[in-house]
Amino acid sequence: MATKKALITGITGQDGSYLAELLLEKGYEVHGVIRRSSSFNTDRIDHIYRDPHEQGTRLFLHYGDLHDASSLNLLLRRLRPDEIYNLGAQSHVRVSFDVPEYTGDVTGLGAARLLEAAREAGLAGTRIYQASSSEMFGASPPPQDERTVFYPRSPYGAAKVYAFWMGVNYREAYGMHVSNGILFNHESPRRGETFVTRKVTRAASRIKVGLQEKLFLGNLEARRDWGYARDYVEAMWLMLQQPKGDDYVVATGEAHTVRELCEAAFARVGLDYRKHVEIDPRYFRPTEVDFLLGDPSKAREKLGWTPRTTFAELVRIMMEADLELAEREKRAGAGPAVSRHG
Repeated sequence: MATKKALITGITGQDGSYLAELLLEKGYEVHGVIRRSSSFNTDRIDHIYRDPHEQGTRLFLHYGDLHDASSLNLLLRRLRPDEIYNLGAQSHVRVSFDVPEYTGDVTGLGAARLLEAAREAGLAGTRIYQASSSEMFGASPPPQDERTVFYPRSPYGAAKVYAFWMGVNYREAYGMHVSNGILFNHESPRRGETFVTRKVTRAASRIKVGLQEKLFLGNLEARRDWGYARDYVEAMWLMLQQPKGDDYVVATGEAHTVRELCEAAFARVGLDYRKHVEIDPRYFRPTEVDFLLGDPSKAREKLGWTPRTTFAELVRIMMEADLELAEREKRAGAGPAVSRHG
């Protein structure tokens, strides 16, 4: 059997790195799209890209950009991948209020450029995964499933809604195998440090070893359905193994507040979060999403997918990794700091 070839946009991000690992384990040849910049941002995939053993020879990186249709067209015509995973985006919700046009261009129009590039290249047999988001639901009451009305409350959520419907349109208009994975919040030690889960675990770890005193956050009552990114990329892959493209909610079906997250993370290192976490109104969003809770019934029934990692286990995994990182920082002589994030 010929080796399957997959192309991943956003391969240097949290999900892209875990997906690359999964596909390499399954014997794929993996190609990743990276943007040209003055510095490399491949930390999350260096351990597989530089692997001297056999799997390292099946990971290839290419310069490209979701801003640039010509680079996408050329890449798809040259590689002709069996599967495309579009994970590239400006994915920070709070930042999307500061750069709404950029967010729409990359997160929304970028998906359209990729779909059109695949159509123009004649990739009729190629299966495409579009990374959708629970932020598309926004103010719609929970639990949210595939039939829930979208009501985005941020430029990021609105851009993701556009990308979702473009995926549906290309599936129905051209018969393309396109699946939208509506993933609820999913975290890991590879999560960017500007996202709330990682801010909390980083701060708790740094406070424990004496490198930090306070953590400033916004809305502690926001409720989210948090899962483990390593579990969620398996759902992405399963979607593209189905006979036809479709849309799936991927979630745990369990929600926790940011306050509960703080309590659990600080408790892992014997601290009371109330002594270290303070509220700063500057970190509230202009329009808040109060409650996201996914119903993954369809993914369970059609894909056979269920999350394997509990909320408590996820917090443990992230805290252990960040505590080790904080201890390395302390040995290296890092000074104390205050984390002011929302």
